[in-house]
This record gives sequence, C-alpha cells and structure tokens, in this order.
Amino acid sequence: MATTVEFSPRGLSAGIGSMPFKEAGPALQIIWENMPAIPHWPQLPRRGGDEGFVHQFLDPLVRIGLLEKRGDKTVFPVDNPRWPERLTQFYTTYLSAEAGDDKALEMFAFPRSAASGFYAFMEEIRAKGTRSARFLKGHLAGPLTIGFQLKDERGRLAYYEDQLRDVLVKTLAMHARWQAAELAKTGLKPIIFVDEPGVRVYGSSSYITVTREMVVSDLNAVFAGIHAAGGLAGVHSCDAVDWSLLYESNLEIVNLDVYQYGDSLFPYVKEMKKYLERGGVLAWGIVPTLDKAFDESASTLLARLEKLWAELGERGIERATLLRQSLITPACGTGLLEPDLSERIYVLTRGISEKVTEMAAGI
Repeated sequence: MATTVEFSPRGLSAGIGSMPFKEAGPALQIIWENMPAIPHWPQLPRRGGDEGFVHQFLDPLVRIGLLEKRGDKTVFPVDNPRWPERLTQFYTTYLSAEAGDDKALEMFAFPRSAASGFYAFMEEIRAKGTRSARFLKGHLAGPLTIGFQLKDERGRLAYYEDQLRDVLVKTLAMHARWQAAELAKTGLKPIIFVDEPGVRVYGSSSYITVTREMVVSDLNAVFAGIHAAGGLAGVHSCDAVDWSLLYESNLEIVNLDVYQYGDSLFPYVKEMKKYLERGGVLAWGIVPTLDKAFDESASTLLARLEKLWAELGERGIERATLLRQSLITPACGTGLLEPDLSERIYVLTRGISEKVTEMAAGI
C-alpha cells in the first residue's frame, strides 16, 4: 500500500541526470545556475564505458565475479564452477548491508572512476556548502531497463531468470540506499530518481510474462532502499506507459516527458487523482530534449503545460493541486546532445519553474 507523501515542491526545477560533458565542471555550473533548489550530480556518458550502468550501479557484481566481460559483452557467468560461492558472498554482503552494516553498504558504492560527476558534486558541496539548495538529487538505472539489457552466458535475458533478477534488484536497492545516505550526509533530504524507461514493456504483447506484480515488487524494493536512508523516491520514464502502475507503487514522484507524451496521462486520470490525494508529486518534463528547444521559450512551453493542466482539470484534477505538487524538468537527460542545446534546455527549465513557483506562491 502506497503511503501518504509530505512533499510540496510548488514548481521547483530539477534535472534528470546525464549531461554532454567530459568533465564535471561545466555541467555543475549549469546545474547550480538553473536548478539551485534541487541540484543533481551529472552523469557524464561521454567519458566512456566506465560511466555506463554496469560499472556505475553494478560494480559489486563485477568485483564478486557475478558479472564477467566476455568479448564485447558483459554477462552473468552462471556456468562458472565458482558461481555458487560467489552468489553466497553476494547475499552475505547484501544481508549485512540491509541490516545496517555501513562497511557492507559501502560495497555498493560507485567506483570513483565510474561516477566522476557524483564525486565532483560532493566535493564541490564540501568546499562551497549547499548554498540555496533544499534537496539534493541523485539517480540510477532501474531493474527493468538493466534486466532487459544483460544476459547470462547462454543469451537468456536476466529479467526472465528469477535468480538473476533478484540479484539485480537487490544490488540496485542497496546502491540506491548508499547513494541516498551519502547525499543525506550534507544535512539535506535526498531525492533519488530511478531512470526506468523499461516500464514500457509492461502490457506489451512481446513481454507477456512480465506481470504487474513483478514490476511493482521490483521497483518497490529499490524505493525501500531509498526510504531507508531518508530519501524521496521517484521514477523517470520518457515514454507513454501505464502510469497507474507507478501511481500505485511506493514512490513520491512520477516524472515523464509531457512535451511528447502528455496525452498518455488521460487514460489513468482516476489513478492520478488518488495518487495526488495521497500527496504524490508529478514532475513535468515539459522542456523537449530535442533541437526544438531552440524554437521554444519559457512562455510557449508554459502555455503548452497550462493547456495540459486545463484538460486534466476537465477530468477532475484541480489546478491548485497540480501547482502545489509539481516539479519542472527537462523531458529526458541531455547526455547525448550538444552542450549548447543542453544548456538551453536547463535555462528553459529554470524559466518555466520560476513562473510556476510564482503562480503556486498564493496557494
């Protein structure tokens, strides 16, 4: 059962995660200038493969030997004779971390070489303080997204193998807990988004064995890790999905690309209303992560958002509630874009946020 949420951002701006820089400095400058209340650490995929999800979020599995590089692929080597003892080592570490052993939890940390943006973010905070920040945002890839990319040595998708799925979910849950705990050491409440475009597989005829219970249970396990460290949990999905699945799970924030997929909200208005009644927040990805961002302004994008809110109003969603329980974000990460486009997207996000915050001030 989803719990009541006490979080009223009233239009604050937040980012998704990835940015198109090889060094953290330029990214951090853009983040602090445009998202001062909820700055995030920048993921920097242009630095190379080490910044990909395997090393960032699944490094414990690489070190223990539950993931191996074979040719140009990373696989679960379940055929390795040492697989059972490595599995035992993993579960022993996991159970210790879950029980509150800080040293065991540290095993689920980012390697410095795989998350330079995170460590630069933390070092800048230690040097300059949190300034006007009210929250600090982090992020990680979700279990479906990862589970449909990794395979075992026979080519079977990890998400379809119960044992492998369990290992993935537990690893991500403990990493999320560690990340939230690190951000919380600053004295601010962390917000952790699970980047999960993989939610779109639910309900697809190509993935009929993926049940609602599987998806909700796996996501809730990651959210539990975030909550255990005092954080707020969100999901970012840049596609049209069954939003009721997220509304009914144990998270505080649902983030979507409303620039392209705003209409996908309408079939789930009943569930949205219940989600908002318990205090759930919607993070409106209204700024397109496309070249179209150069043709838009804060005013044109706000008008687009207002139109969507009016249509939701006709379906029984109060505008005042939307204003209170809204974040403003880009539609997606900007890691694959050009730097000038990325900066434009962040500036537009700030501009819309300032307007929405002003409108929400009197509510």
